[in-house]
Amino acid sequence: MKDIVVNVLEKVLSGKLKKGEIEKFLEVPPQQEMGDFAFPCFALAKIEKKNPLAIATDLSEKIRKNLPKEISGVEVKSAYVNFFIDKKFLAEKVLKEATKKGYGSSKEGNGKKIVIDLSSPNIAKPFGIGHLRSTIIGGSISNIASYLGYKTVKINYLGDWGTQFGKLIVGYNNWGDEKKLKDNPIAHLLELYVRANDEQYEQAARDEFRKLEEGDKKNLALWKKFRDLSLKDFNEIYEFLGVKFDVISGESLYNDKMGPVVNKLEKKGLLKESEGAMVVDLDKEGLGVVLIKKNDGTSLYATRDLTAAIDRFEKYKFNRMIYEVGQEQKLHFKQVFRVLKLLGYDFSDDCVHVAHGLYLGEDGKKFATRKGKTVMMKEVIKETYEIAKKNLLSREAKLSDLDLDHRAHSIALSAIIYGDLKNYRENDVVFDIDKFLEFEGNTGPYLLYAYARASSILRKVKSKKQKVEIFDLSPQETALLTKLQNFPNVVKSAYDQLAPNLIANYSYELAQIFNEFYHAHPVIGSKEEAFRLKLIDAFRNVLKTGLGLLGIDVLEEM
Repeated sequence: MKDIVVNVLEKVLSGKLKKGEIEKFLEVPPQQEMGDFAFPCFALAKIEKKNPLAIATDLSEKIRKNLPKEISGVEVKSAYVNFFIDKKFLAEKVLKEATKKGYGSSKEGNGKKIVIDLSSPNIAKPFGIGHLRSTIIGGSISNIASYLGYKTVKINYLGDWGTQFGKLIVGYNNWGDEKKLKDNPIAHLLELYVRANDEQYEQAARDEFRKLEEGDKKNLALWKKFRDLSLKDFNEIYEFLGVKFDVISGESLYNDKMGPVVNKLEKKGLLKESEGAMVVDLDKEGLGVVLIKKNDGTSLYATRDLTAAIDRFEKYKFNRMIYEVGQEQKLHFKQVFRVLKLLGYDFSDDCVHVAHGLYLGEDGKKFATRKGKTVMMKEVIKETYEIAKKNLLSREAKLSDLDLDHRAHSIALSAIIYGDLKNYRENDVVFDIDKFLEFEGNTGPYLLYAYARASSILRKVKSKKQKVEIFDLSPQETALLTKLQNFPNVVKSAYDQLAPNLIANYSYELAQIFNEFYHAHPVIGSKEEAFRLKLIDAFRNVLKTGLGLLGIDVLEEM
């Protein structure tokens, strides 16, 4: 339907704007009575040096002379030309397309590859709640890209190298307890790290990390033990979240691959000495100084990230590489991308930092991550699951253990994922699990309930095959059809802006419109039964697809 409007505009504009520009400018009005599509005339006003309202009026008159049957009318509102799609045509088109599997998908990404760096928890530390944002935002972006035909490679790039391991080794050598390590490895490793994270152990920690980089067998054995224990712990969380990775990598992979990069920096004349350390000076570009090697010869994040980026391009020949990492790393990635460019790697133009904000406590303050005060993701998952189970039992006491576990898991997962993704990723989010789990309002469980309600109606139908007749559409039916037909545009925008919240917000608005329709109209037994059942089926399909792109599985029964 959007294409129909674009073609009409392209014809009457006679080359003043290209088709792609028209598509870019075309909007969906905020209110149904304003039409199905709106074209702003401000860009044309600049081209023609005329008042945008006069241009809109002139444009609407030309369109009315050659109005296709699919468009019932146009009208001018301020400097906008508003288009009204013929309602019967709208219904036929939406019911045909929105009930299909893959509605809203496309082939725009066919033959193109996207690498996504996401999650990236730190080895030997608990999976803190701060890593959740990277995991689910990155996972959703990957889902959306795949839906649009892109080949995605999800890399979990573990924080498994650096001076923190020197601190951990110092802690383990001084206070390590094998029994504690066996019984509760991550808690004990955190305890050791916090204890060794003190100025008096700073030099000893640097020495131990240098030995690790040089291949000391004892330190490497400890590092491997800590890494294996951490991965086992992380995998329990990933299993709950339903997140899978194509590659599990880590900074340690590049320990012995950084030499050629450092040599190339030297040959290009980019390296200089500063207080005994080796740096790339980007001060003139407003990006400060990039540390490449410390004065003790050990490497830094930037060195490893430069090496990893080059290695990934050589391995995957990606069209785009996305780093889903907190916004506090904005400067770091600007530096890395700029140094890559200076080294002559043009793929740096295709590297994108997708930043996210912080999780805040209910008091609005940042979650503590120092001195052992981190919020453990495993504890959050357990608490959310138990509350969801309790809420279910209060509504329906006769559930089997298997059914109860399945429903509680789905509800808890929807609460956690949707509670995050409904927000724009760069905004800070107050993590309030009680609000996330509510069945009313803008929550994951509310959306699951809307889907289950639609499924319940369809299960009650006696005759599965009915001839669909389209009668005069009510405002609620028109609103639902209009919303459904906009889903492909929302998916495309979510990818273009790398913003899953667009799909989350759309899903909530769609569920609200469906509930208004459901309360306003009987379905089974009405003369419009066949049409309304088809409309519900379309709603159900689109909501399931949207939630799936967020990483949320639906429930047929709540």
